[in-house]
Amino acid sequence: MGLPVTRNQLAHESSPYLLQHKDNPVHWQPWSPKAFETARDRNKPVFLSIGYAACHWCHVMAHESFEDPETAFFLNANFISIKVDREERPDIDKIYMQALLALGQQGGWPLSIFLDPEARPFWGGTYFPPDYRYGRPSFRHILREISRIWQTEPHKITSTAGALTQLLVEQARPRSTHIVSLPNIHTAADTIARAMDPIFGGLQGAPKFPQFPLLNFLWSDAQRRGVPYGAGLVETTLLHLCQGGIYDHLAGGIARYSVDSRWLVPHFEKMLPDNAQFGSLLTRAWLQTGNLTFHDRLQSTLSFILTEMRTPEGLFGSSYDADSDGEEGRYYVWHRDEIYEHLDPATAELFCEYYDVSPAGNWDGYNILNRLNHLAPADPSTEQILGRARSTLLDAKKTRSRPSYDDKVLTDWNALTIRALAEAALALTSPTWSDAAIQSFQNLLAIHHQDGHLRHSSRGTRLGHTANADDYAQLISAARALHTLTGEQSYISNATTLAEQLVCNYWDSTTCSLTLAPLASSDLPAQIISIVDDATPNANALMIGNFTALHHITGERRWLQLAENIAATFAEQAIANPFGAATYFTSVAELFDPLQVVIAGNVPAELLTATISLCGLDAIFNRAVDQIPQSHPAYGKAASSDKGAVYLCRGQTCAAPSRNIEELFAAAALLGIRDTRSGVH
Repeated sequence: MGLPVTRNQLAHESSPYLLQHKDNPVHWQPWSPKAFETARDRNKPVFLSIGYAACHWCHVMAHESFEDPETAFFLNANFISIKVDREERPDIDKIYMQALLALGQQGGWPLSIFLDPEARPFWGGTYFPPDYRYGRPSFRHILREISRIWQTEPHKITSTAGALTQLLVEQARPRSTHIVSLPNIHTAADTIARAMDPIFGGLQGAPKFPQFPLLNFLWSDAQRRGVPYGAGLVETTLLHLCQGGIYDHLAGGIARYSVDSRWLVPHFEKMLPDNAQFGSLLTRAWLQTGNLTFHDRLQSTLSFILTEMRTPEGLFGSSYDADSDGEEGRYYVWHRDEIYEHLDPATAELFCEYYDVSPAGNWDGYNILNRLNHLAPADPSTEQILGRARSTLLDAKKTRSRPSYDDKVLTDWNALTIRALAEAALALTSPTWSDAAIQSFQNLLAIHHQDGHLRHSSRGTRLGHTANADDYAQLISAARALHTLTGEQSYISNATTLAEQLVCNYWDSTTCSLTLAPLASSDLPAQIISIVDDATPNANALMIGNFTALHHITGERRWLQLAENIAATFAEQAIANPFGAATYFTSVAELFDPLQVVIAGNVPAELLTATISLCGLDAIFNRAVDQIPQSHPAYGKAASSDKGAVYLCRGQTCAAPSRNIEELFAAAALLGIRDTRSGVH
């Protein structure tokens, strides 16, 4: 018999989100076999609540319902209540989010879903108010009604749970009769481009998320095809992200999303993966355009990550909350009088003009700093004055109550950050970013990769759950970026080892694709097998590109076969939903039309910079020329080079070696690589 649930069990958890709920009167349980055993023994349904530390509406529902003694009493008497941190267990979150969508509900967090004692979902939603409000039913009413049905009509719940779980199982069996082609890729990019906002960037409408996988696909497709329109939409989006209120103009970094279509009013939480992907895209845009705004925002964003998100272990925490002192955004917004309090009158007047500060404010009586009315930089003298003003106001802001910081370390999010640092270090020749990327990679492997297994999370000395496929895919991408940065073969060895472990533990031979959770997972009602991006790239999609690169670098045919298998498995789904398959199309373009850069010897810095600018950071870089496989079209040429040279290869064709920029452009023209750069470098 399971032990009776007599108290809240979250006090011994490591997740900051779970610890936020340790004093709730709800008798929360962490996700565990024991919790479901108790539900079976007591014949009670399970209420599963999934959220994360920086989630504003999670805090609202906690305050309204989970801290309410009456609601807690009913939950404790009639349900087994389980609390999950979606960042700590994305495998759990994605299964039940998929179930919610299958029920015809809109997704979001907090995710509130009801399960039977076998963990099978039967009903759910997101945020529910304590009383009927916003067109949403009362949480108390929902609890009473589900409890009544459980007791009086249990067959209805059993039937729904069985059917919904079967649907989840079937969704994890992707099949395709299509073969994706380069025209399909270009059509997908054009479809996405037509849905973009040509004025402010991003997808049309509100709220607006940066959607970095979409932006990366548009960017890479535009560079590959030499089509300026797609790249222009990305530049428009980036410029408004850089100058909008979603960007923190004092400390650097962006918030999660904007509630309006102009990027003015953010939802104020700041999350690591958004800023890492922002940095990566800024690096690419800076290389192509020379836009000084992109350069400045890249520097300040990476500075924010390195100074504000670093943990004592030399890794990176997850997020900052939107709220402080119980008020959303209070840490970031200003009254006009506060500006004049800290700056001399002339500087204050100039600052208020450039950063849209008025007595009435631009959001609920407050001012969100932004430069949407001044998209272009001012003259250097004015920018210097504004820079000193920002520094003064940042010092003043630091005296306020800071939002809570979730210092939980996640493998996939840290890998995204390491990749962003490595790419920026290469593009801008920054030893600081290079050292940070190298050391963070070493720290991440030392802490999270032990005895041939990778862990998804840690906090301090406590390791979390087994890694997901996303963790492996992102870490392999980070290793490739570090190989490009340093030329060290050890990073290719790291990538190969991780890829072998990924295939061993996550490869589903029935569908020829990767499962999200390990195949041996036993605490989930179904597996997630998907190509769909979330806020970050999908693992199956990312691994098409990673497997392709490993094939060309090592010469091993098995990696290419795996890439081709995944591409074939998801072709039909991707063509039907290009908005969810942006990373898939980005990677399939690399598979079908690989652009490779082989760097032999000591290449002059200006030639390396020109090569990266011309070919982009998404090309396959091979700097281990003594290891180049015999099947590679550059085999023999690179090995015989007695001085530094760059070999550009497309498909199975390599141009003559390039030892200077003139030869580089001649080689690019021969291979149909277009120079789309518009700025001065």
